[in-house]
Amino acid sequence: MKRRRIQYGLTQRDLAERSNVSYGSLRLFEKSGKISLESLVKIAFVLEAEAQFDQLFPGRQPQNIDDVVDRPLKQRVRRK
Repeated sequence: MKRRRIQYGLTQRDLAERSNVSYGSLRLFEKSGKISLESLVKIAFVLEAEAQFDQLFPGRQPQNIDDVVDRPLKQRVRRK
């Protein structure tokens, strides 16, 4: 994200303001990699990096035919 921020010509303060993430949180993120998921998403949208989240959470590969065939999702029913 730091590299991308620099490519966009933004200072840490600029990115903090545009993403509505505190400057301190942004500094800590760039230094240690620690940040809340909410703040990470905010920063990703400002830096147009949200599509890369697909790489973090890949879809599950089908294991059998039932995984491929469309079928209604099971719904939980509350008992009274």
